Amino acid sequence: MKTTVNSSQFHDAFHRAGRGNQFSYEGLDILFGYLEQLEDDTGSEIELDVIGLCCEYSECDPKQIAKDYNIALEGETDIANHVLEVLYDHTSVAGVCPNGNIVFAQF
Repeated sequence: MKTTVNSSQFHDAFHRAGRGNQFSYEGLDILFGYLEQLEDDTGSEIELDVIGLCCEYSECDPKQIAKDYNIALEGETDIANHVLEVLYDHTSVAGVCPNGNIVFAQF
């Protein structure tokens, strides 16, 4: 039995699971929209598994991503775009938050 959730219920599920601070409000909106689009593109429903999503996806600022994934930044003037290019080459990117954080599938 499946239940369709809206954005508000998606946010609530993260808070109920004690993962309300795993993503920003905007980050959760981006992840929700990404997952909805993924369902449409694949024709497959995605089960809401908050812990699984927290293990699979992350929201982080570009400099921290570069540090965590050993992305060389020497000579780069636009760090955010460089990090995005590397992420697009290695994983799925859900989107970029207004504050510049990137929501992506960890690899």
